[in-house]
This record gives sequence, C-alpha cells and structure tokens, in this order.
Amino acid sequence: MDGGHDLGGMHGLGPVAEERNEPVFHAEWERRCFALTLAMGFTGSWNIDMSRHARERMHPADYLRRSYYEIWLHGLQTLLREQGLATDKEMTDGIMQVPPKKVARVLTGGEVMDALMKGGPCDREVDALARFACGQTVRTRIAHPSGHTRLPRYARGRIGRIERVHGAFVFPDSNAHGGGEQPQYCYSVYFNAVDLWGEDADPRDGVSLDLWESYLEEVAE
Repeated sequence: MDGGHDLGGMHGLGPVAEERNEPVFHAEWERRCFALTLAMGFTGSWNIDMSRHARERMHPADYLRRSYYEIWLHGLQTLLREQGLATDKEMTDGIMQVPPKKVARVLTGGEVMDALMKGGPCDREVDALARFACGQTVRTRIAHPSGHTRLPRYARGRIGRIERVHGAFVFPDSNAHGGGEQPQYCYSVYFNAVDLWGEDADPRDGVSLDLWESYLEEVAE
C-alpha cells in the first residue's frame, strides 16, 4: 500500500542522521517490545507479512512521528486486537479480563536461541521455471495496491536489469492477507539512478531491489 512507511525517493524529510556507536536498544521497553513481538509471532497467530502490514496501516502522521519500536508496538497491538488475543483495556491496564485464547505454539525461554538461529525460512520449491534470466531488461509494473506489497512506490514503472535469480519465495502480497503463500520467483533487479529519479540523479549511482516475478514485465530489446 502507499503509506507513510514508503519513503524511498521522497524529498523534504531531511538527511538520515547516523548515530555513532548506536546501541541495539535505547531503552529497556524497546528490548521488551522486540521480545514480545517475536514471541507472539512464534504462536502462529499471524505471519511476518501480516506483521509488516499491521505497521504499514498506521496513519502516515502517526507513523512519521513515532520511533522504530513505537511503530513495532503499534503493529503488535493491532494484531493482538484483530486476532482476539487481547482487548484494548487489557493492553492499557495490563490485567487479563477475559479467558485467554488458545494459540498453536508457545515459545519458552529455553527455546529462544534455537528459534532465533532457525529463523523463518520462506524459500519454497515450485514446478515452474523462472520467467526471467540474469542480464535481461525488465520493467516494473505500475500499481497502487491497497494491500501489502514489497514493490516500493519510487520503483514502479521503471526499467531495470536482472542481476540474480534467487529462486522461489513466499509471495508477501498474498501472504499478508491470508491468501496463502503462493510462492513465485524472486529476482535482484538493478536500477540506474537516472532511470529512477531523472536527469538530476548521478548516473554513477544505482539501486538493487529484490522483486517478485509478478512485479515485472518483459521489455522488448
């Protein structure tokens, strides 16, 4: 979706301020927010694409004024509410008021390291062959979906070149909305800066994006 999260190529937001020797967490609540988000994701009540889309659905004004982990917390609260795992009052008061809803899995302390090391692989086997090959010129489709997508706004309708065929992966646009994994091939696509942002861009610069097959279309050469 086009929202406050999709900032690539936007002007007027100022430089990115790099914090030297930045700590992993700036406050204890951020550490707890990270742990809670991972633990709840492990329950199987939603998938990573649903989690990302919950954060994207924030009002742009709220998204832009909140910190990184404040956005994570908002997304977690949204999913807890939508899945019937916690009410607004429970999240405000910190006191359980209705019987807990059963979840598929519970992450215990002794399982944390193994779970983190294992991760959540999303590569899949498919019967079809890749539609595009390395070195091939492609164009990204122009679309403004209301749902989740991994095709950034600034790269839509642009010419690029296939750099790498990664294999097939879960398609986030369907997975985020309960439409199943629908795996398809994913490619690294290189875009010259001029093709993305026009003649004012430095032609020596470029961007590589990992994009799913249905985002791309052939270009006659």
